[in-house]
Amino acid sequence: MNHEVSGMKEFSAGDIVTGKVVKIEEKQVLVDVGYKVEGIVPISELSSLHVEKASDVVNEGDELTLQVKKVEDDEIVLSKRAVDADQAWQDLEAKFESGEIFEAEVKDVVKGGLVVDIGLRGFIPASLVETYYVEDFEEYKGKSLSLKVVELDRDQNRVILSHRAVVEAEESTKKQEVLQSLEEGQVIEGTVQRLTDFGAFVNLGGIDGLVHISQLSHEHVEKASDVVEEGQTINVKVLSVDRDNERISLSLKATQPGPWHDLSSRVKSGEVVEGTVRRLVSFGAFVEVFPGVEGLVHISQISNRHIGTPGEVLEEGETVSVKILDVDENAKRLSLSMKELERDQAREEVKQYEKKEDDNSGFSLSDMIGDQLDKYKK
Repeated sequence: MNHEVSGMKEFSAGDIVTGKVVKIEEKQVLVDVGYKVEGIVPISELSSLHVEKASDVVNEGDELTLQVKKVEDDEIVLSKRAVDADQAWQDLEAKFESGEIFEAEVKDVVKGGLVVDIGLRGFIPASLVETYYVEDFEEYKGKSLSLKVVELDRDQNRVILSHRAVVEAEESTKKQEVLQSLEEGQVIEGTVQRLTDFGAFVNLGGIDGLVHISQLSHEHVEKASDVVEEGQTINVKVLSVDRDNERISLSLKATQPGPWHDLSSRVKSGEVVEGTVRRLVSFGAFVEVFPGVEGLVHISQISNRHIGTPGEVLEEGETVSVKILDVDENAKRLSLSMKELERDQAREEVKQYEKKEDDNSGFSLSDMIGDQLDKYKK
């Protein structure tokens, strides 16, 4: 039963009254509620949380709604905490039913979580603070958090709140927005979130996509950390989007110049380069002369002597010298020869020998052996 403060009133325990704070003492507050003596609000009845000083909660002149706890001729004891708690329970029950999100300030850090003042003591377990592990919660004290009620038990005076649930809901909404906005072929900026044996997960601003290890570079990659590192910002191309399963395939190498790009400016016909034999096939051998660039040494260009298979002369993994016959950057074709290199070397050896013989005798080797050298000069 509510009472207006006018004249002398008779009060009973449980009554709800209003009054003005007239004095703040160390452990109590005095309130004028129209009774023959000023009402006392003990410091323990000011808040559901621990209070060091009454002045931390109220100021002189404040109008308070209070519940009568005890009435005697020369004393009336009141509670602000009881009124706040009753109103808080009603508000929390409504928020619990509707799933409403609300703000509350962290008042204390205790073992196992955080305490907030919502008209009564609300508890946020450590596991419900964030979506990730938090080692030190001290920085949360005094911080305002968005919360949802996840458990209520009025009989046990139990209120469990969650900030994590709010964050997860926000992340889910953002994830769907990003997922719906992505299109195959799109180039987007992302942050490397974590590395695995099979590639790198890249955060696209709400959802992670996978750059498979085969899509990290045009070159062969042993492990993802050879190319990217966690926290790095990179541009990736969207290869595919599976919205039903929330899977996104990405490529880093598709955003970078390919190994064949501008190859004609790096190598010319007639040049000699070193390469590694990558594959042997019936018609020749594929030799990698630049990372990601393989050229064909046709079986007819492997040796000056007749061979039945490339394996008679070459082994996979072997390092060989080859001569560039032709470069077709657009078609990504590179023609190579080992036979031409052998001929060049033979011609050079003949020239050096002829020069030496001329210097010694005045007669050239060709004068002596004639047509036998013609096959190396052609």
